[in-house]
Amino acid sequence: MVKLSQRLGFLVLIIGSGAFIGMLTAPGEWYAALQKPIFNPPNWIFGPVWTVLYGLIAWVGWRVWQRGDSWALQSLWGLQMILNFAWSPVFFGAQQPVLALLVIGGLLFTLVLFIRTAWSLDRLSAVLFIPYMAWVGFASALNLAIVVLN
Repeated sequence: MVKLSQRLGFLVLIIGSGAFIGMLTAPGEWYAALQKPIFNPPNWIFGPVWTVLYGLIAWVGWRVWQRGDSWALQSLWGLQMILNFAWSPVFFGAQQPVLALLVIGGLLFTLVLFIRTAWSLDRLSAVLFIPYMAWVGFASALNLAIVVLN
């Protein structure tokens, strides 16, 4: 029962925090006026994708913290959360796509390190982060294209 409540706690905390940051930094007129690349998805897709990804992030976070045997994995998981939650305020809030590109580049690098480190310690956590890494890779390309076009 304790493990279930811990999992639910991670889920509520991560999805709730992501939704809260998303509401605070929702794209507005500034973002609408930017030139965007042809591969820019419709705005409605971001909410469902991030909800699923935050569910995976929470699950992996719970696994990493409940194992408690790898300071490296715990540190990388924590760092990716900081970078993840920083991107929207930097991009949308501060309207700084170049600085946001540095943040998301750091996030992508951290995810690669997490997956590489987890591969031998907790293969399931590594595999669960692959879709997240793929989406952040796509988002990085989108961020870069917005910097170049604007």
